Amino acid sequence: MPRHVAIIMDGNNRWARQRRLPGVAGHRAGVESVRAVVETCGRQEIPYLTLFAFSSENWQRPPREVSALMDLFLNALEKETARLHENNVRLRIVGDRSRFSAVLRRRMEEAEALTADNDALTLSVAANYGGRWDIAQACAAVAREALSGRLHYAEIDQEVVGRYMSLSDVPPPDLCIRTGGEHRISNFLLWQFAYTELYFTDTYWPDFRKEAMLAALQDYARRQRRFGLTSEQVEGKSTC
Repeated sequence: MPRHVAIIMDGNNRWARQRRLPGVAGHRAGVESVRAVVETCGRQEIPYLTLFAFSSENWQRPPREVSALMDLFLNALEKETARLHENNVRLRIVGDRSRFSAVLRRRMEEAEALTADNDALTLSVAANYGGRWDIAQACAAVAREALSGRLHYAEIDQEVVGRYMSLSDVPPPDLCIRTGGEHRISNFLLWQFAYTELYFTDTYWPDFRKEAMLAALQDYARRQRRFGLTSEQVEGKSTC
């Protein structure tokens, strides 16, 4: 089993269009898939799950859809936090919160505070998140440390920058799942995905439930992760 799974939850609008429903209906249906995936990760003893809920580029969508997504996000926090807490799940929100309403930011903080000591599963929700933003904010933090004199420029390396990235306190994702049939990572966790295994499925997110999640995990289990080594080195075989 992977230790950390990241998921790009795609296909909500297309799922709704197939059923001649408004786009927000697909996002509402997707909440059930979130519950199913969280439950499956818990049963498989996967300690870290990160979901891409709202990208920094999603603000460009029609205002009505953005407003509906914000309402859905707020509603989900109010209804699902207690359930997560009862199941010993820690919730954290990753991304730039400055564009969210004061009410939504307060609900985020309350949900994180309530679940802070839970340790069965850490569920990270990326909201107003972009991989390029993440790298830029980490570089800005490193620059502040250097200007303050707490860090010498010669000490700056990948490890130092990595300390300031989002999710720096958890292992990098072992597996990224993208639903909805697209084959790209859409500015998600660019730094963290250096050696992440990618899994793409045509299944729309509202239809991605337990069996689909288990299929992705089974596919991952068949892969060999080499991290720049040869197969022989990974398997401990001599190449001489």
